[in-house]
Amino acid sequence: MAEVKQGLAPIDTSRPHPARMYDWYLGGKDSYPVDWEAGEKVKAFFPGVAELARVNRKFMHRASRMLAERGIRQFLDVGTGIPTEPNLHQVVQAVAPDTRVVYADNDPIVLRHAEALLHSTPDGHTSYIQADVREPQRIIDSARETFSFKEPVALSMVALLHFVSDEYKPYDLVRQLLDPLPAGSYLVLSHVTGDFEPEAWEGIVDIYRRSGTPAQVRSREEFAAFFTGLRLIEPGVELATKWCPAPDQLERPEPVPLYVAVAQK
Repeated sequence: MAEVKQGLAPIDTSRPHPARMYDWYLGGKDSYPVDWEAGEKVKAFFPGVAELARVNRKFMHRASRMLAERGIRQFLDVGTGIPTEPNLHQVVQAVAPDTRVVYADNDPIVLRHAEALLHSTPDGHTSYIQADVREPQRIIDSARETFSFKEPVALSMVALLHFVSDEYKPYDLVRQLLDPLPAGSYLVLSHVTGDFEPEAWEGIVDIYRRSGTPAQVRSREEFAAFFTGLRLIEPGVELATKWCPAPDQLERPEPVPLYVAVAQK
C-alpha cells in the first residue's frame, strides 16, 4: 500500500535545491541547470562529491537492512531526497514485506516522484509527506497515522543535518523527533565533515548558503553529540566506508569525509 499525504506544489527552479543536486551527483536526471551549475562549483572544491554521495547511499542500504534484520518494522525517513532505486522501503521490505515506511521531504519534485515510484509491497505500507525537518511536530503527527508508537521506529536522517545550521537548533530538532518514539527505537545519521579538508568545505558551505540552503559541516565530536544518551551500535561513530563495510569493499587511500552512526534509544 502506498499513500501521499500532501498535494502538489510548484517547483522552484530559480535556485538550486540540495535534493536535486544530490540526484545530479548520483547521475540522476531530475535536476535543472541551476542545480548543475551549483553542483559543478561544488565539484571544483571537492572532485569526489559523486563518490561521497554513492558512499552515503550504500551506508543507508547497510544500516536499514541491519535494522530490518533486527526486527524493526517501522521506518521514518526524514530528508528522503529524489527516489533512487533501491529506495529505503525496497531494502527493508525485501527483508520483511510487512514493514511500514514514512518518507518526508520539503522539495515538491520529491513529492512528484513519490507518487510515481514509492510502491509498497502488498503486506507493507509506504506513505509520503511534504514536510521540513524544522517541522518536527508535523512529521510526528503524520507518522502516527501510519505507525504504532507502541513499537520501535527507526528514525533515519541520512545526509540531512549538514543542511541544518546551528541557528535552527539541529540537536533540539533531532530530540523532538526522537523523544516521542518508544524505547528500542533507533537513530540513523550520516553527516559531511570538514575535518580533513576544512578550506574546501568552507567553500562548499558558502555555495549552498548563497543558494538559500543553511549548510554547515561538523566535526566528529559535533556529530557524535547527536547521539548523547543513546546506545551506539558497533562500530560507533565512524567514517562511512569503515562502518560495517561490505566484504568486497576496497580500501581507499583518502578518507571519504562522511561520518555515520546508528544508535538505540
